[in-house]
Amino acid sequence: MTPTELTISRLPAHLRRYVVSQDYDAYTPRDHAVWRHILGKLRGHLGERAHSVYLEGLSATGINLESIPSLDEMNERLSRLGWACVGVRGFIPPAVFTELQSMGVLAIASDIRTHEHIEYTPAPDIVHESAGHAPIIANRRYAEYLKACGLVGFKSIASVEDQAVFEAIRNLSVVKEDPDASPEEVAHSEARLEAASASRRYVSESTRATRLYWWTAEYGLVGGLESPRIYGAGLLSSIGEAALCLTPAVRKLPLGVACADMDFDITRMQPQLFVARDFEHLFEVLSEFESTLAWKRGGDFGLEVARQARTVNHLVLADGREVTGRVLETVAAPAEVAPGLTTALVRMEGPVLTSRGGKGDGSRPWNGPALVAFGAGSLPERGTFKLSLASGLELEGFAAGGGEVLALRARLAGRALDVPAVTKLFVTTHLPSVAGGPADPETWDRWFGELGAFAEGDGESKARERKALALHPSLAALYREVRGLRDSGKAKPERLAQIAAAATDFQDDWLLRAEVDELKARA
Repeated sequence: MTPTELTISRLPAHLRRYVVSQDYDAYTPRDHAVWRHILGKLRGHLGERAHSVYLEGLSATGINLESIPSLDEMNERLSRLGWACVGVRGFIPPAVFTELQSMGVLAIASDIRTHEHIEYTPAPDIVHESAGHAPIIANRRYAEYLKACGLVGFKSIASVEDQAVFEAIRNLSVVKEDPDASPEEVAHSEARLEAASASRRYVSESTRATRLYWWTAEYGLVGGLESPRIYGAGLLSSIGEAALCLTPAVRKLPLGVACADMDFDITRMQPQLFVARDFEHLFEVLSEFESTLAWKRGGDFGLEVARQARTVNHLVLADGREVTGRVLETVAAPAEVAPGLTTALVRMEGPVLTSRGGKGDGSRPWNGPALVAFGAGSLPERGTFKLSLASGLELEGFAAGGGEVLALRARLAGRALDVPAVTKLFVTTHLPSVAGGPADPETWDRWFGELGAFAEGDGESKARERKALALHPSLAALYREVRGLRDSGKAKPERLAQIAAAATDFQDDWLLRAEVDELKARA
């Protein structure tokens, strides 16, 4: 197997289905020229502006100036740093991106921006993902931060509106990189994103985690406020922002957990940036942010975050069992049941998956409602039962096995509760954690994952086809010849003049002229 194939083989199935082959031969001569132009500009500009590890990190991770990097070569180099990379198409679901990162795997968008968007693109591309993220991984402490930040993002709870915003951003990035997209299509995509953003009922944990990641790993500066260095991938991979970000035109703020409350616009250059004292400062801020999450707080707080989100999340019970499903409602107890917990009963919507340590217990997911009762007590495996919990909750019914309960009746402080007669029942003394997504993503994906839901209507492939067709065969031939002349070191002024004359047939293609002018200067 190739290094990339080996990396992919080690991924769980629910992540492998988002991975694509790089298809290196599909890059056009102009694609390689785009890469070379950007990397040449960035290396020249960033030598004194980027974190000191940047330049050595380029070679340490298999990235060179002349051509788009091969993921196989990158994997050979990254493996020495305890990392790996895989190819993906455009934006992938945040939970997939963060889980991969927590495992030390970079998700690299295999496509490359067009020459029209050479200074900045809102779409993920191989310039951003490889030349942006990979070099700073050469600093091991920062690499540890990326993994830790990925885990926090993975554990954060997302809302149903977050999914709508993700789909809108993904759509906009595809449309903006499509050379055939009409002004009406662009306007519609921008309006869709605006409407999706306006639909948010509140700012979710996942949104705040994304903002923290954005202002650090993507757009972070490090050092003193007066003379910081660049380490964020978005800045390291954008000619325009790399040139602008250290000027007085961009406001510099000291990094703190408040950055998670600062929104950003992915389609525009950023008006302000946050400066970390050093890479240890990143861990301090991340730890402070992490302490605010339902994943760490559990109890009433975690239940309310999950209920408000209306998404699939998981509860971690006192004995280590994990219950995955949607939290619908909670019933308050007359008094505190456990520290940070005044809830007597939680109702969850199926399907419900039971697991321990992130691994399913082997049973089929429960498709009906589920209840979690709080207090000291245990449900028998089989037979009639009656539980009286310290919360004032009384439960009685028939245990059919595996937590399934029939003819359930419930009372709280003498008042009858409306509970499902047939349900899955869990009893626990307290609730240590409530975390985002299913506890066992692989098993959940095996039962409920829908590859078609992500791929259907996928505009990336059509946009790539249009980008390839937009390159005239004669223009492609000129790009190939220019590259050959550079590689051979035998560029003759007469032939360069002829190529320059031929290039006038393609007035909109400034990049070829720039390539020829560079060779003329050398000849």
